[in-house]
Amino acid sequence: MTDALKRLSDEGVAIWLDDLSRKRITSGNLAELLDQSHVVGVTTNPSIFQKAISSGDGYEQQLADLAARKVTVDEAIRMITTADVRDAADILRPVFDATDGQDGRVSIEVDPRLAHETTATVAEAKQLAWLVDRPNTLIKIPATEAGLPAITEVIGLGISVNVTLIFSLERYRAVMDAYLAGLEKARERGLDLSKIHSVASFFVSRVDSEIDKRLDGIGTDEAKALKGKAALANARLAYEAFEEVFSSERWTALDKAQANKQRPLWASTGVKDPAYKDTLYVVDLVAPGTVNTMPEATLEATADHGVVAGDTVRGTYDQSRAELAAVEKLGIAYDDVVQLLEDEGVEKFEASWNDLLKSTEAELQRLAPSEA
Repeated sequence: MTDALKRLSDEGVAIWLDDLSRKRITSGNLAELLDQSHVVGVTTNPSIFQKAISSGDGYEQQLADLAARKVTVDEAIRMITTADVRDAADILRPVFDATDGQDGRVSIEVDPRLAHETTATVAEAKQLAWLVDRPNTLIKIPATEAGLPAITEVIGLGISVNVTLIFSLERYRAVMDAYLAGLEKARERGLDLSKIHSVASFFVSRVDSEIDKRLDGIGTDEAKALKGKAALANARLAYEAFEEVFSSERWTALDKAQANKQRPLWASTGVKDPAYKDTLYVVDLVAPGTVNTMPEATLEATADHGVVAGDTVRGTYDQSRAELAAVEKLGIAYDDVVQLLEDEGVEKFEASWNDLLKSTEAELQRLAPSEA
């Protein structure tokens, strides 16, 4: 069952699970995935926590204790989510040690309501790092315009970061620049650069969802022939940018100081269109030094019938450029699409967080001890 996953790992793709819940931790399922499915990391986001905590499975006692202490709903959510991340980080610690800090990591996101506030994002990242208190944590910061200087500052403090919600090639280059600037700050402060890690989460499937919808609206044979191509082209060109930046003179100076490359992470890799093969955003994005964070269904599909045929990224750059140019030629503006997707991404995470606030507040009220 895991031959394809092993092959993926052998090709230099780190397999991370895009999900976390207390039940997954306490049942032994997470440990099992590490042992049997080559999983070496975990990512979370507000939507994942909203789903996990709203299910109620395993959270009742902690919620009752928090209700008894009369904590605010914001504090309750942070206590619950950081507890899950801490426990998951402990399960993944042997992987972290074996890979010298590269993998074995668990990501937790700053409050999505702070996505457009630089100073608050930095403060939240510091607080989360302190609360979880595990070296194998990645603090997720969105790649909004306000997020970029926050990334530099947080990296400069020696805190490892997962940059999330990257859709455009231009923004991805700005993210890499922010990371390098952060490493330079950390070096000036005398910090050990070898201990600072980062991944850049480049979102995939949502690009096809939006562009395919517009191609369907055009409706010509030429438009239909381009369906399902933009997301892979976009991600592959992101890898080209990664290769370029991390072979530059600026990087070489940091590399000599034992800095780590910021690996591209393919996010949103669950296929949303049933017309496409369910392993599309895994087997067609194989390149060394990358991470693919998969929902469990995609992980299982890859294990069951994924065909990993070596590197499917390098050597595709000219074709990828041509495919994006063909989409643009039909009147679908790339810049408009990626900005819309970033805006929607922030809004979706904020909506999930607000739903989580409401459902948690209801549980705290239900479990609050009656006054004698």
